[in-house]
Formats: sequence, structure tokens, C-alpha cells
Amino acid sequence: MTIQPLSPLVGYKPFDGPVVTVIMDGVGIGSKDERDGVFVANTPVLDELLTEPLQLQLKAHGTAVGLPTDEDMGNSEVGHNALGAGRVFAQGAKLVNQALKSGTVFQGEAWQKLKKIGCGGKTIHFIGLLSDGNVHSHIDQLFVLLDQCAAEGMHNVRVHVLLDGRDVGQKSALKYLQPLEEKLAALSGEGRDFRIASGGGRMVTTMDRYNADWQVVQNGWKAHVLGVGRTFPSASEAVQSYYDEDPEMTDQYMPSFVVTDAAGPVGTIEDGDGVVFFNFRGDRAIEISRAFEEPDFKEFDRVRVPQVFYAGMMQYDGDALIPKNYLVSPPAIDHVLGEYLCCSKITSYSISETQKFGHVTYFWNGNRSGYIDESMEKYEEIPSDKIAFDLKPWMKAGEITDKVVAAIASGNYKFIRLNYPNGDMVGHTGMVPAIRIAVETVDLCLNRILRAVKKAGGIVVVTADHGNADCMWTEKNGRKTPMVAHTLNPVPCIIKDYSGVNRFALSGVEKPGLSNVAATICTLLGLVPPDEYDASLVTITS
Repeated sequence: MTIQPLSPLVGYKPFDGPVVTVIMDGVGIGSKDERDGVFVANTPVLDELLTEPLQLQLKAHGTAVGLPTDEDMGNSEVGHNALGAGRVFAQGAKLVNQALKSGTVFQGEAWQKLKKIGCGGKTIHFIGLLSDGNVHSHIDQLFVLLDQCAAEGMHNVRVHVLLDGRDVGQKSALKYLQPLEEKLAALSGEGRDFRIASGGGRMVTTMDRYNADWQVVQNGWKAHVLGVGRTFPSASEAVQSYYDEDPEMTDQYMPSFVVTDAAGPVGTIEDGDGVVFFNFRGDRAIEISRAFEEPDFKEFDRVRVPQVFYAGMMQYDGDALIPKNYLVSPPAIDHVLGEYLCCSKITSYSISETQKFGHVTYFWNGNRSGYIDESMEKYEEIPSDKIAFDLKPWMKAGEITDKVVAAIASGNYKFIRLNYPNGDMVGHTGMVPAIRIAVETVDLCLNRILRAVKKAGGIVVVTADHGNADCMWTEKNGRKTPMVAHTLNPVPCIIKDYSGVNRFALSGVEKPGLSNVAATICTLLGLVPPDEYDASLVTITS
């Protein structure tokens, strides 16, 4: 179906100001006690907004954002997909599970190529996040792939493990390494040699995103490809050694390591090998994919570039075709809000800092790189600081706000969307004082946004993509453990109308979720939402 301009909403009266959507990343509605970083923070602006008549809670996890079950935490990628697409699509983990269960992944061209390589005597390498966090990857999916390698007669398999400690417990690596080592030992024999070859913490090894710190990718390249790094007899011994040497060490920041035997590194990547990056989520998979695929790669000196067949679990960037080969096709997200607004001649402005810039652009636009219509849109990125976020928890919120206030005052944009990353990025550190500062920073900036929209006579929508800062720690048997993962809590959605032109009321959506926001934005802009969109949260009453 060709995109057509949206029809004007009957009874709607135009107004001068913009509709501004503020995404407070990682700011959910928690238990409202000392564990809840949003509750303990001083947030007079948000507190007052939560008394507005046009406010409700949205589901932002599990099936509401396309994930397999309601035990699956939401994340910024699927959250922004739902916000921008106006309906729910089956997402990474669910797609991969379906493909593995049906066996279609093993019938595809990429797997058949890997089978030929593995059965021909070369090594198949699996690189990815080792946990059951189900945000970037799942250990069960890796096990299915390993079982298939053995069943199809592949001889040599190596696993390069990236330790989580972010979407799961901070020091839970051995919980996943031990069963993996047992699995690999069980699959070895009868001409098969399956082993762990290298690893490291996700925040310092391989899994950088948005070009924030290419040293992270280089660290991974050295360990996985070149076999350069601190050596250990096994991955479990590496982790235990790092724990013993530094009691404060957590998995996500664990330095890279290389597994060796008497002959040296057990699994460098060589010409003719096959490589699979088994994460299904794209943002932290793109840079390492580029390092393997780009002939004119310039981000760091790769030293040696093996000629391999490289495939991702999914294609992580459909427009840039990264990677060229992949095991499972991504969801086909079409007819996103941005397409309809451009076609309807609604000008828009989108901004965040590096850590979430891709979310208000690429993921909001249905996993599409670049502009939909550059004549109707402007995207702006504020470079993020390259330091631990708990050391500067205000991040670039002030700079983002400066730009948004100027964009509102310019009168050039009818729709503005922005993302404050603080609640999520600082929430992942587990540092309670920093989380409080992060949330309070967003509240201060929100006040400036509200004043600017009020002056312009517009409307503000305040929401979030998932929870994080709303649960800072858990307690078991009297022991507190930092909670650094996303939560299963709902998120706020507040509409503050400063235009004074139309009267809006909540429409009574039975199970409101993030996917209802796009139709809501259409309504606030005076446009009839597309038929395929989930219902608007508001209606015009007069």
C-alpha cells in the first residue's frame, strides 16, 4: 500500500505551537519506596504532571512490544519501534525463536554456507553476549546452534563469549559459563572439537554502539581474531581470577581474555573460517560487523583481516546492509509515523545525544537509516561523553534541552521528539546517588521544555520507552543487590495541552501500550490516525 497523506480530523482546531514528545529513557513507574530511583528523586515537575487529567500508564515490555512473553523486559530498540510504528511487530528474540523452532534458519543460504565451511574442516566461530537476559541474545539460542553444528558434522567450533552483568546479575558470568563449558565438552569427541576461545565484558569488549568508543571493538578484535590479550586456561578461570583480583569487578566491565593451551590461543579466526555474531539486537552488533566486512575500514588498525564468511543472527541495519549475510530476517516494519507525517507535510525535529540518537531516528523509523524526507525533517545528535555515566549523570540533557527550546521557538517544526538517556544509561550503573541525580536532571530539563511549549502554545507528550531507574536494587535475605537491568514496570504517558484550542479526553483504551502513542500524536496534530495503527489514547470531545 502506498503511503497517502492523512486526512484532517473532524472538529479539530489548528494551533500555532508544536507537539513535543519527550521520551524519558528508563524512567518507569516503580514501587514508590526507597528502591525506586524515580520516587526518591526530587521531581516536582514530573510529580505535578502526574496529577494531570490526561495521564495514564503504558505497558512497555513483553508482548506489548513484540517480545515472546510478559516475563521479557522491554528495551529501547523495541520500545522505539513500537512508539514510531504505531503497532506491535514480532521482535528479535521472538523471530529468532520461531526460526529456530521451525528449523527455517537451518534451511537458509547463510547457514548452508556455514555448514559447508564447518564440514570442510574450517572453524565456525560464534561471538555474542552470553546470558539469558533476552535483550541482546539468549544462551538457549546459542545452544540450539551448537547442537545443530554437531548434528550436521561440523568439526571445529569456537565460542567467543561477551559477559553481560547488565541485563542480568552484575556478577553472574559463571552461571552461564559453566553450562556452556559442559555443553561444549559433551559435544566434543568423535572428530569434533568445540571450545571457548576468548571473551570479555560487554562494555569494554566488542559491543560498542553509535561510534561511541571504537577501542571497545578493537579490544574484541584483538581477543577474538588475533588471540592477543591476557591468557587463561579456561573462560571460567579467567572470570574467577578477575573476581579474586578485584572484589569490585563486575561482568560488564571485565577486561578481555584469551583461552590458551600448550600450543597457544585455541581459537584465533583464520582465512576460510565462518563467523556468526549471535546477538539478535542490532545496536551493539553493527560496529563489529563493519570490522569484519568493510574492505576500507578505518576505525582502527585490524593488523590482520582474515577472509571469512561472516553472518549476523539478524541483519542489524537494513539500509546499510549490515551485515550482508544473516540467519534470520528482521521484522518488516512499514508505514511508520515518520512516513505519514512527511507525506502529510508535517515538519519534524528529532534529537538526542549519541547514546540514544539512533533510537529517536533509526529505531523510531522502523529500523531505517537516514532521513525519510530531508526536506521535512531535521535530525540532530549531541556527542555523548566518553566516561562512565555515573561520573557525570547529567550527561548531555542540558545541551539537548537548549536545542529543543530553540527549535520550539523557531516555529519551524510542528512535531518534535527527543530522548533523555539519563534514566537508562545511569540506571545501568547501579549507582544510587548517580541515578537520583540523573532523574532530577531530566526533571529540571522537563521544566524548561514545558515553559517553552507553553510560550509557543503547543502540546507536550511525556513518556518513556521502558523502566530502569525505577528499581535501583533488590533485596534477598537481608542483602541488597544492585538492579542494573530494565524493569517490567509500566511507564507514564502524560499529555499537557498548552494550546487551549481543543478539548481532549482519554479514549479508554483497554490495554494501553507504547504502540498507542503514534496514533495519539496523529490525533494531537489534527490528523486521522492510519487504520492499521493501534488506537489513540485521546479523542476530541468538542
